[in-house]
Amino acid sequence: MASGGTAHPIVEKVDGDAMSVDKLPEEINEMKIKDDKVEKEMEATVVDGNGTETGHIIVTTIGGRNGQPKQTISYMAERVVGQGSFGIVFQAKCLETGEAVAIKKVLQDKRYKNRELQTMRLLDHPNVVSLKHCFFSTTDKDELYLNLVLEYVPETAYRVARHYSKANQRMPMIYVKLYTYQVNPHTHQLKLCDFGSAKVLVKGEPNISYICSRYYRAPELIFGATEYTTAIDVWSVGCVLGELLLGQVLGTPTREEIKCMNPNYTEFKFPQIKAHPWHKIFHKRTPPEAVDLVSRLLQYSPNLRCTALEACTHPFFNELRDPNTRLPNGRPLPPLFNFKPQVMVPIGISYIILTAWV
Repeated sequence: MASGGTAHPIVEKVDGDAMSVDKLPEEINEMKIKDDKVEKEMEATVVDGNGTETGHIIVTTIGGRNGQPKQTISYMAERVVGQGSFGIVFQAKCLETGEAVAIKKVLQDKRYKNRELQTMRLLDHPNVVSLKHCFFSTTDKDELYLNLVLEYVPETAYRVARHYSKANQRMPMIYVKLYTYQVNPHTHQLKLCDFGSAKVLVKGEPNISYICSRYYRAPELIFGATEYTTAIDVWSVGCVLGELLLGQVLGTPTREEIKCMNPNYTEFKFPQIKAHPWHKIFHKRTPPEAVDLVSRLLQYSPNLRCTALEACTHPFFNELRDPNTRLPNGRPLPPLFNFKPQVMVPIGISYIILTAWV
């Protein structure tokens, strides 16, 4: 996740009339910052236990600051739900309350700066997993691990997409519109959960280009750009949307587009291969508005990609604005437009996003 992009003016059509929206205030592109009073405490070290095997008990403490009493909390590891170069994520149960949590255990490598805790302590949003608390743990080799105790969400969009792919079925379009990463299978509410590579972008400050998972990496990153914007996240969303529509990951830019990705990249001469039109890539029954949104998100030139808010106003999501829309199981949609009052400043954009489909 990158934060710090600049919003752009947009023009959208509502009921056939062009609606011009002035430049959006910067706070629109940011999630609500938590009040310092409710900021989660950083705990010192784990009291007892550092394992992740099933049945292992981890005991830590919270509180003890500002006159608050210290409180011991115990977690029992149940199963590993994810692992990678960053570390490991396992499901656990709080023995005091019986609550299921996810504990992300990340090695604190002094060679790399990990901003995940810093980011998680800032974000407060219904579509972001909540940080309950955190603590450090050590190993016999004197390795230091940061443990993030997070809200547990039982399903991922990847597993749901793989389920439909293995069954040679297409994911219902309503699910495509709702999903991008981690999902509550009962309410179908999306929750973003991994901020291990997150950084607040500062204009003029160089960034590393080797970032983001391979299949979702924006072209400017592949070409080694170190000054980029939140448009890299928009490209990633386009890749996810295309994958959900297609049932598999998306598989040649012009010289001008390469120059937009990174003006300094002139070392390699690429063969000029004619690109496939979008309608030949997706199934013929794919809604044209879905293909149009993908094409707007996956622009080689970062400046030509639509912003996140512009994507929210796209007709592809009109069905979600209809109060009568239901999930395939008959349940109502999860909360989608419960924005904070301060987020809904631009009247034009709020009208487009919130107006029920007619």
